[in-house]
Amino acid sequence: MELGWSAEDARFRDEVRAFLDAELTPELRRAGRGMTSVYADPEISLAWQRILHRKGWVAPAWPKAFGGCEWSVAQRYIFAGELAAAGAPPLSPMGLGMCGPVLIAHGTPAQQARFLPPMLSGEDFWCQGYSEPEAGSDLAALKMSARDEGDHFVCDGVKVWTTHAHAANWMFCLVRTSQEAIRQRGITFLLIDMTSPGVEVKPLVFSSGEHIQNQVFFSGVRVPKENVVGRVGEGWSVAKHLMQFERGGSPSAPGLKVRLARTAEALKGLGTNEEARAYRRRAAELAMEVEALEAVELRVNAGLSRGEAPGPESSLLKTVSTELSQKLVELALAVAGAYAGVWQPHAAAPGGDTPGFASSNDREPVGPEHAWTAAPRYFNDRAGTIYAGTSEVQRNIMAKAVLGL
Repeated sequence: MELGWSAEDARFRDEVRAFLDAELTPELRRAGRGMTSVYADPEISLAWQRILHRKGWVAPAWPKAFGGCEWSVAQRYIFAGELAAAGAPPLSPMGLGMCGPVLIAHGTPAQQARFLPPMLSGEDFWCQGYSEPEAGSDLAALKMSARDEGDHFVCDGVKVWTTHAHAANWMFCLVRTSQEAIRQRGITFLLIDMTSPGVEVKPLVFSSGEHIQNQVFFSGVRVPKENVVGRVGEGWSVAKHLMQFERGGSPSAPGLKVRLARTAEALKGLGTNEEARAYRRRAAELAMEVEALEAVELRVNAGLSRGEAPGPESSLLKTVSTELSQKLVELALAVAGAYAGVWQPHAAAPGGDTPGFASSNDREPVGPEHAWTAAPRYFNDRAGTIYAGTSEVQRNIMAKAVLGL
């Protein structure tokens, strides 16, 4: 069994490192290092996306015919690891990582020509309209209606927990176009212009103080039928294709390794008392769990390189990575101690505005750098085992698909 990178992969890694050394500015590195959410602020995310777009590296997995890199699975893994190690802020996954692959697989040539180029450049910024107040993990219970009116659908309803909807100009959305005995039928995958009359976005501020999520209201919103992806009433199949990218589409282990290394560095200053020794033991345990996750990710990637589908392993990776992320942030919070109680978003890089916080450029942060992000990251990470399907839902999928229960 070959466990190392090939000479060609090593050359690619060196090329990526050279590019990051040259193009990743101190401001972007600071934003990546200071993140308190899995999402970067849209302004930061788009600034980095424009740099990657100029290089032609904005969509590693997309086919070249659609403006992507068409990199091998190994190259994509190496690229993700080098981005994490260099402290690059992440790009928004809604367009490039979710809607884009769906349009490539299920969109018409006209839809691909209209939506993919501005998605790559960042001219269009996307959000996801799935969850509703009474349809989260049970997504098939969604009620947002799309009434057929000739060449348009008229949409009414509510979406919730919509990441960066206040910054997005497009939404990919699941709507109900008919009532069927089987709830998964009668659902349609629709692209909605967020500037349309009747769209209203209201903020949902996290306990970390950040405005990342939103509630979106639709009242008589007219959407042309040419914006249907796939067939009317068969959006559930399109959505399942997308969820493979959301749940297991990008490696998590490289980023978790970087975060754990920062916590381990902070532990060096805690001395040798029993509490510090307990933290170090916990860090060592988590390091083994991250290594195990990386081994599974590499095995899955090896299968993907042979043309195999990820299948239920996408649920496994999503469950393990988000739960492991929560374990890491709990340790980081404990190591931060009393400094974790200071709310100072100006010292970090929140995933959105922080309403009610009066920033001051001359205000010095309190405590060591590793403590600046501990509490907001902890609060944000509570959602990790909920979004893209709760851990309970993922375990049900694995029990059915793997164990046959």
